[in-house]
Amino acid sequence: MKLPRRQRREQLLAQATKVFADKGYASTGLEDVAAAAGVSRMILYRHFESKADLYRAACERAGERLAAATGDELTESTVGALVRWAAKETAEFRLLFHQAAREADFRADIDALRAELIETLRHRMRDLIPDRRWAKWAANLALTVTVEATMAWLEVGSPDPDQAADRITETVQAVITAAIRH
Repeated sequence: MKLPRRQRREQLLAQATKVFADKGYASTGLEDVAAAAGVSRMILYRHFESKADLYRAACERAGERLAAATGDELTESTVGALVRWAAKETAEFRLLFHQAAREADFRADIDALRAELIETLRHRMRDLIPDRRWAKWAANLALTVTVEATMAWLEVGSPDPDQAADRITETVQAVITAAIRH
């Protein structure tokens, strides 16, 4: 079925995200993505120059959708928004925080995203944690805890998202409390 260009691109990115999230970049061929999308490789090449271009576009789309779901400000509700987004968009979450983080060719992009998130957290923690080294430690650990706890939550079958958000928030709060004490 012929779709308008924008819709076709969105369909291709959605299917590519699922395949890349499952198999990783190195183990995925364009034929895998084409088969999942129900199109030929030629259709893929009309929208993306290469597998790397497709992967990067899928990661960018996931990052934009994450930002839209969680907002620009990091607040108490951000963890809940992240967990709900991860439950709804599991492939996008896994692509960003599991697969792309392990791919040498794309690691710099994910490291830049993490650095931006850590800096935002550090900036928000500066009034709570006077020692800038401990604030930086807490920001790094808070992001790591949030991402890894969400990943673990997905892997055990995603029980009650509200409880998961509360438990992850409590864990992050414990990190902040530990940093304040030092």
